[in-house]
Amino acid sequence: MGFLDGLLGGRTADFDSGSSASNAIELTKRHQQVSLTRQGAATGNLRVNLTWRMRTSDFGGPQRGSLFRHPFKALKPPEVLGHGQSMVNVDLDLGCLFELADGTKGVVQPLGGYLGDVNAPPYVKLSGDDRFGSASGETMYVNLDHREAIKRLLVFVYIYDQTPAFDRTHAVVTLYPSNGPRIEIGLDERHPQARSCAVVMIENVKGELVVRREVKFVYGFQGELDRLYGWGLTWGRGYKSKADR
Repeated sequence: MGFLDGLLGGRTADFDSGSSASNAIELTKRHQQVSLTRQGAATGNLRVNLTWRMRTSDFGGPQRGSLFRHPFKALKPPEVLGHGQSMVNVDLDLGCLFELADGTKGVVQPLGGYLGDVNAPPYVKLSGDDRFGSASGETMYVNLDHREAIKRLLVFVYIYDQTPAFDRTHAVVTLYPSNGPRIEIGLDERHPQARSCAVVMIENVKGELVVRREVKFVYGFQGELDRLYGWGLTWGRGYKSKADR
């Protein structure tokens, strides 16, 4: 399916509510939006976290034990959080395109060292670059105490290099507001050749902060996401240093 997949479908205005059992809101195709303002969560630092895991069977991982001793293992491949050096085939990066109320536009991402600032424009800060899919993943902070300065933020995930494998990474982006339930967006659609994904838009709509699920996969990189959402930035091919890889 092309990167325009989902654009022609009507966007619903449904607002989901948190689950009392899991204290989480899952944004889906059916329930795409949640208002941080209505939840009383439009202040403080919003933490945005990317985690992912790989099936060991995808990489020729450890052999299973005897099926006579553990017959149900045949039904469920073992999974691990992250992966070791011998299994490094994918490097997922978390990024954010930002547009401020004064018209300033830019990007926060590991590539190029554009890590942002949480106490000054763009009020978005990336904590670092997770190279190996650790359990803690990658984390970004958004200072919502400056929400009036923010027009829109597009949180995205991209595969830096190696083999496109979104269909094997089981990636999840979770938003942790300062108040109320966390917000989860799973990247569980099958787009095996995609290299980037627009995950969620955080938008200031007449003073109300709205979180909207996007989950649009593209086969290029940040420049293609830019064109898809009309950011208008100039892009060039970037590389990480060997020390950062």
